[in-house]
Amino acid sequence: MNRLNTEIKYLKGVGEFKAKLLAKLDIYTIADFLDFFPRTYISRKVNIPISQFNVGENVSFTGKITSINKNNTYSGKRQLSIKIEDTSGYILCRWFRFGKWLLDELKIGEAIWIGGTISEFAGHLEIIHPQIEFLEKEKPDKFWDKRAILPVYNLTASLTTRGMRKLIVNLFRDFHQDIQETLPDFILKNYNFEPRNIALQRIHFPTDLKKVEEAKKRFVFEELLYQQLMLARVYYSNKVINKGNKFNLNMTLTSQLKENLPFKMTNAQKKVLNEIIQDMTSSKQMRRLIQGDVGSGKTIVVLFAMLIALENGFQSAFVAPTEILAEQHLKSISSFLDNQSSVVVELIKGGNYKGKKDIKDRITSGEINIIIGTHALFQKDIFFKNLGLVVIDEQHRFGVKQRSVLAKNNNSPGLLYLSATPIPRSLSMTVFGDLDISIIDELPPTRKVVTTIWKNNSKKNIIYEKIRAELNKGRQAYVVCPLVEESEKLDLLDATTIFFKLKDEIYPEFNCALLHGKMKPSEKDQVMTDFKNHKYDLLISTTVIEVGIDVPNATIMMIEHAERFGLSQLHQLRGRVGRGSEASFCYLISYSPISKEGRERLSMMVRTNDGFLIAEKDLELRGPGDFFGTNQSGMPGYRHANILRDQVFLKQAREVAIAIIKEDFDLKLEKHKALHNNYFPRYYEREKLFKF
Repeated sequence: MNRLNTEIKYLKGVGEFKAKLLAKLDIYTIADFLDFFPRTYISRKVNIPISQFNVGENVSFTGKITSINKNNTYSGKRQLSIKIEDTSGYILCRWFRFGKWLLDELKIGEAIWIGGTISEFAGHLEIIHPQIEFLEKEKPDKFWDKRAILPVYNLTASLTTRGMRKLIVNLFRDFHQDIQETLPDFILKNYNFEPRNIALQRIHFPTDLKKVEEAKKRFVFEELLYQQLMLARVYYSNKVINKGNKFNLNMTLTSQLKENLPFKMTNAQKKVLNEIIQDMTSSKQMRRLIQGDVGSGKTIVVLFAMLIALENGFQSAFVAPTEILAEQHLKSISSFLDNQSSVVVELIKGGNYKGKKDIKDRITSGEINIIIGTHALFQKDIFFKNLGLVVIDEQHRFGVKQRSVLAKNNNSPGLLYLSATPIPRSLSMTVFGDLDISIIDELPPTRKVVTTIWKNNSKKNIIYEKIRAELNKGRQAYVVCPLVEESEKLDLLDATTIFFKLKDEIYPEFNCALLHGKMKPSEKDQVMTDFKNHKYDLLISTTVIEVGIDVPNATIMMIEHAERFGLSQLHQLRGRVGRGSEASFCYLISYSPISKEGRERLSMMVRTNDGFLIAEKDLELRGPGDFFGTNQSGMPGYRHANILRDQVFLKQAREVAIAIIKEDFDLKLEKHKALHNNYFPRYYEREKLFKF
């Protein structure tokens, strides 16, 4: 038994109560605690003088409290401020939320450690809601009080930093001999990494901050390497080991489609189609993600693939996240196949309705060649005669398990995943490292670039007139709001209030509709269908239209509180206009105050329509957290790695992982023993999620 898997409650000094607190920090075992690194360090030797602080810097330092002031702000809110001084100057620390315990703890003349981000107010440097630690208050600690550098851990509830330090001492005293190496010798040597036990001690018991940073690199690489080993195994298993259907290019239905197209395909579309053909004509199972901005022409590329499958006697399933999108795909695909009556295309919906059993029977008999639907296609009572290709649109809206249901069909169908949400390459290598990736990075010549304009809310009446001018031309418009209804907690405009204002006061002569996520699916679908059919001129909506219907007649959009939306979300919303031949406009309405990041987002939207540039900027601004629903994707989160900061390590880890798996798929070689012993207990179950 690996003693590092011991429950944390059995560590000396923990017990049942503290174990529950530690669980809130995702610490359940001894191994978890070893991996729980300090968030920063207090250095008693190096302390940057306060006079050298700059606005925006994140700092940690020590000083003495020279004044304490509790009062009320002009708006009536209470505040607590203290002045911290060193020999070079002073800085203010301010709290607007604080308890009696803090007032009781603070004493003039006391040494204190402060951590936080520097801001400026009324000409003075200050830190709002800093993190603090009293350096002289608690009982002497024989081990830590003699050390020049102290670790500072994230805390929760009644856990204290000193308490965490005591637990770490107990952990290493009782379990240090159980720490096993998790990287092979050749990797340690190639990258000049220290052994795991030494690197862990450097991080938890620091003596030199430069050596701490070097030690951390080892764990960043290790975390990325194991993730990439998992993806490489999945990729190799699905792509190399799993046999797929080898399709022939019969050039019958596909040639007819090519001749009947009313437009020329872009070079990007042709390139991606060739990549798909290479997959389909091999004996391996195709597993490919097609990325393409809104309007880049993914559907026609996919249709060619489905016709190749049909030419070889196979059915195709096209899965969309909503019924309205499924119906849109049906209409689009049917229009492309207008002169090819031999191709049978049907839509299957969720729920019970007249004719559904007949459609199921025709799917089973093989009469239906292309089946379009939502999650209804995942139902157990749907049986395909000969499923050869599965296409999943907006694939990130389906969980890994859900996506795998169709993919695990006995015929080992080819898999095409579509995404209109551009994904930064750094994320593609992690979240989708088990797939081949194709990118349609060129818009058709007929696709209009949307003119994007950012205005303060004081200019809103001007925008109302711009909308009226478009409506008077017979065009349609969107107004997007961040909330459904008025909120006491958030001072934001809501769709319901705006709807009545626009309908009754601003545009009484036009037909207005309201759309939001609290409506029943059938109601939402009806409103969107009616808007598409021009029963309404103006649609006031929340972000439910982010992935929505194709309305070529909609030429103008106004987004209220645009500063509150993420970059990729703004780009997806903007993609609802500019889908026809007319010039289109997107107005971003902002309200003060706007954060620095908010200004960067809106400026980026004005500068470019390139979804991939926007995605990279969005990742930069938001950070590499759950940028793309990693819970849905099945990917583990990161404790140590940051895929923005650690691009070099990510690339290296990927190359090393691929080389290892190509040489030794099951990690059985003696030189890979450390990888084998760590990988299979921790990653193998997760790996199974990806083996379609």
